[in-house]
Amino acid sequence: MEKATFAAGCFWGVEAEFERTEGVEKTTVGYTGGNIKNPTYEQVCTGKTGHAESIQIIYNPKITTYKRLLETFWMIHDPTQKNRQGPDIGTQYRSAIFYHNQEQKQIAEQSKKQKEKDLGLKIQTEITPTKKFYPAEEYHQKYLKKQDQTNCRI
Repeated sequence: MEKATFAAGCFWGVEAEFERTEGVEKTTVGYTGGNIKNPTYEQVCTGKTGHAESIQIIYNPKITTYKRLLETFWMIHDPTQKNRQGPDIGTQYRSAIFYHNQEQKQIAEQSKKQKEKDLGLKIQTEITPTKKFYPAEEYHQKYLKKQDQTNCRI
């Protein structure tokens, strides 16, 4: 199993999309990219923690690839928006790829360059090394599924 970490706006819809992706074994929503330990949802919502609402994915590389996960990532949000997705505004909703190794970094950079070329627009997605990932509170995990909104599209 391998790990991937992304931020693409509100983590509820992002999680729902990745859970539908073949080869994804586990998803956990949480916070990363900031500099305070064990942040709460309320703290992250202030936009002052540096953390982004994120998803950590455990996937089977025999079934899917990091490149395919990136294709899903680009599809489910607008990477041309800086520090926002739809009505959600703030650094906690930024578009980001948190790489776990140099191979992921290289694939992410190539993918971003291709996406910019395809769209003809500047991509605002940051590509940075992964930092400590803090799982969100339990009520955020599988939130849309708990609300019986599994067909929600972002």
